Amino acid sequence: MTTDARAKLEINTDRLMASIEELGAIGAYHDEGADVMGVRRLALSPEDGNGRRLVKRWFEEAGLRVRVDAIGNTYADRDGLDGGLAPVMSGSHIDSVPTGGRFDGALGVLGALEVVRTLNDHGVTTRRPLTIAFFTDEEGCRFGTDMLGSAVAAGRIPLEQAYALTDEGGRRVRDELESIGFLGDEPVGRRRPHAYVECHVEQGPTLIHEAYDLGVVTGVQGISWRRLTITGASAHAGATPMKFRRDAGLAAARINCRIHEMCASGEYGAEMRATMGVIHPEPGMVNVIPGRVIATVDLRNPDDSMMRRAESDLDAFQREIASELGVTIDSVQTARTPAVVFNLAVQDAIEAAANARGLRNRRILAGAGHDAQEWASVCPAAMIFVPGLNDGISHSPRELSTPKQCADGINTLLSVILSLSDGA
Repeated sequence: MTTDARAKLEINTDRLMASIEELGAIGAYHDEGADVMGVRRLALSPEDGNGRRLVKRWFEEAGLRVRVDAIGNTYADRDGLDGGLAPVMSGSHIDSVPTGGRFDGALGVLGALEVVRTLNDHGVTTRRPLTIAFFTDEEGCRFGTDMLGSAVAAGRIPLEQAYALTDEGGRRVRDELESIGFLGDEPVGRRRPHAYVECHVEQGPTLIHEAYDLGVVTGVQGISWRRLTITGASAHAGATPMKFRRDAGLAAARINCRIHEMCASGEYGAEMRATMGVIHPEPGMVNVIPGRVIATVDLRNPDDSMMRRAESDLDAFQREIASELGVTIDSVQTARTPAVVFNLAVQDAIEAAANARGLRNRRILAGAGHDAQEWASVCPAAMIFVPGLNDGISHSPRELSTPKQCADGINTLLSVILSLSDGA
């Protein structure tokens, strides 16, 4: 096939969307609030195991050699003309949050598979080998650490530390990998690709509001997750005067308000974001002052120095609140990833591919964490963002990208993979 003909290759959009729908049926549930079907496929759950087996079968049916490593990352390899060269890798994740949609992660995995299927359809063999993959527990909502599988593969998190992580029921990562049949035998850390490129839904409103077809992702902001255990004293809501209370719920509320004030102040940069996503008061009764609260704090900032300053100031505020309200606050860091800048040459390859297809695109910073940020420490990496309807909402059953939006992203991925695999 000539270079011009390769540049004009197009994926089978109907096949891609059918794959997304079929995988989305695994772990599907009806969300009454949104009145739509969502996806609940938590990492290493039985539903995740079923989804993994389906995608693994599709990999094998595409003629790929499939290997699973010791943290459950699943790799599918395709030969190139020069087997001595490092491969170009593409992938993402298939686990979801409890209230997920069909596209988050799955588009990147099934899109990479569709690229391979398209190359197979046209008898195209790339110069470099190709690897497509899905990685374990990108979301982090079950075991408390996001990008777990790719972080282990990249060497940021030791394997034994990852194995020892537990969910709320005390179930360990290693045991759950074994229970779903994805405790693999390939040692972690051996894969060193030539480049890594990932297609993902934006998970935000910028592209759709500014009428862009694609985003060329420049990097990922830093992320800091903490779990707070705030301990006061339970007491009767009616019989206990306000001045005698040690209200753990009030402490949590004050911290929640404070992190929002920090963002609004601009003191930590215009792009700082903060969320208290979990607030569990105990005993959780209408007429009892909370004696304990389990809460989480999610801080995001594209500037690492600003992030460190925000963390330090939040620590100082928590000490003040503990003293003022007579409570104790135990803060545990459950995840911490620095800001990542993606490789400029891979960004340029994405932009060139989008321009060649007539797609309006812009450079954009990722607000969410992604597997690509871990692989960026191993090899040149960058990402393609696909816009979404409903203000680009994600981590929600209302998450939705159209067939054209998905096809634009994956056709661009196809062009980038060909460019990276055939280049120097």
